[in-house]
Order: sequence, then structure tokens, then C-alpha cells
Amino acid sequence: MFRTMSMIRLLALASPVLLLASPAFSASSEWYQVEGGAIRFVTAGQPGPDGLIRGALQIDLAPGWKTYWLDPGSFGVPPQVSVNVQDKAAEVEVGFPAPQRFDDGYAQWAGYDEPVALALTFRLPEGVANAQDVTAHTFLGVCETICIPVQAELTLSLGDNADAAEEAAIVDAAFAALPAPAEENLNVDLVSTDDKAIVIDTKLPEGVSALDLFVAGNENLSLEAPELVSAGGGTSPRFRIPVAFRTPGAEPERLRYTLQTSAGAFSGELSLR
Repeated sequence: MFRTMSMIRLLALASPVLLLASPAFSASSEWYQVEGGAIRFVTAGQPGPDGLIRGALQIDLAPGWKTYWLDPGSFGVPPQVSVNVQDKAAEVEVGFPAPQRFDDGYAQWAGYDEPVALALTFRLPEGVANAQDVTAHTFLGVCETICIPVQAELTLSLGDNADAAEEAAIVDAAFAALPAPAEENLNVDLVSTDDKAIVIDTKLPEGVSALDLFVAGNENLSLEAPELVSAGGGTSPRFRIPVAFRTPGAEPERLRYTLQTSAGAFSGELSLR
């Protein structure tokens, strides 16, 4: 896990809140209240023919409280979600809406200051024919003046109510809020990378401007907030992303990014090779 030292600092501020849930016979878990908000796990129902189930982690935030994006910056905890189906680990993909950038005076970080839903896609584990008992193991931080780490086990059992229209609508909205996939004429290209910074050019259609760029590091690469260094004539702005830490000898990675533009948000992967 990356940001190890940052997590230690956060955990020193408050003990994690561990929530355990009895199964709810519907397509969602119960809401669980935490200081600063509430969270629950929602699914759109039984898996399709491909074995995939769509879901969402709803994070309801009280006014003045915030939570983090995929890469929250130097002092945050990225939300983590794993899913078990019938006590077997399921492969899960987590989608994040476009975040905001915050500056609290000592660090910049990326996240959300309003209720948000993370889009979840997971596959039935091998040997599991149906999704009766499903548990989402979550770890995230909610922040006001201090950050509180929340560790939760949110469980549901898909029964007769497994395809409820309300839950399906919540999941649809979570996926609709995701950034659009990067396109051929709207993406980012690597210019250079070293131990000090990553430099990229953005490719934009005529009349579209770049508003902000978010790039997620990993356990081998910690990044600071991107800096716009050249407008590039309007169609190819250049960003420099300072490197806070890079593991010596680590192989180049593909990094997830979200580019916010005047035409909306777009996401993709940046290859460092």
C-alpha cells in the first residue's frame, strides 16, 4: 500500500471505526453511520450471463466533511474496496467520479466534499454459481478538521428483492457520473519522466481547454499536484507532475488519470515506458 507514512499519521489522529453488518435481504446493505456521514454497499442485482455484477459504494457526507479520491495526495488514505461472494474473494474494479482539488494550507489533495458513490464491478469467483451472501470490505477516510479512518464490512444477501429498481437506479447513477473514456483527440501523452518529475502533453480538440489534471501514483511512485507549465496554443497544454518519491529500480508503470476540461472529465491510463 502506498502512502504508508501518511496513513500512520492519519491513524494516529483517530482509531479506525470498524463496522460489522448482518446480511440484509435486498440489493443493498444497511446504512452505517460514522462521524461525518454514512456509508452503504448497493448492487444492481444478480450477475449477468458474463458473471459480472455492478454495484456502488455510497458515501454520504455531512456538511463540511470530505473524503478522498483514488490518489488523495501526501496525507490522505485512498478508498479501498474488496468484495467476497460466498466467502470467496471476487475480482473488483472501482471507478471514481472526477474529484476536486483542495488546499488546506499545508498540502494539496484530491477528493470530494459532497455525497459521492464509487462505481463497483465485480465477477463471481470460480466455483460460485450465484451471489447470495456478498460482503464489501471497505477502508476510507472522512475528514473535517481531522481525518477519521473508517473500516467497514458491509454485507447483503441477494434474495427475492435482488433486482429492486431503486438500487439499480443508484448504481446506474454511479456509473453515469464516471469520467468518459479518453479519446484519440482527447488524452495525454508522455513527454519525459525521471526521478524529479513526469512531463506530459494533453491532446485537446479545438475550443476545449484543460481545467485540471489528476494522476494517481502507487506503492512505488508518489506524486505531487500537477503544474500547468505551458498552454501549448490551447490544444496541447503541458503539465509537469513533481515526483515526491520513486522506488529505486521499480519498473515503469501505467498510471490512472482524470483530465478535467471545459468539455467534461475524461479518464485513461498513462504509460511511463
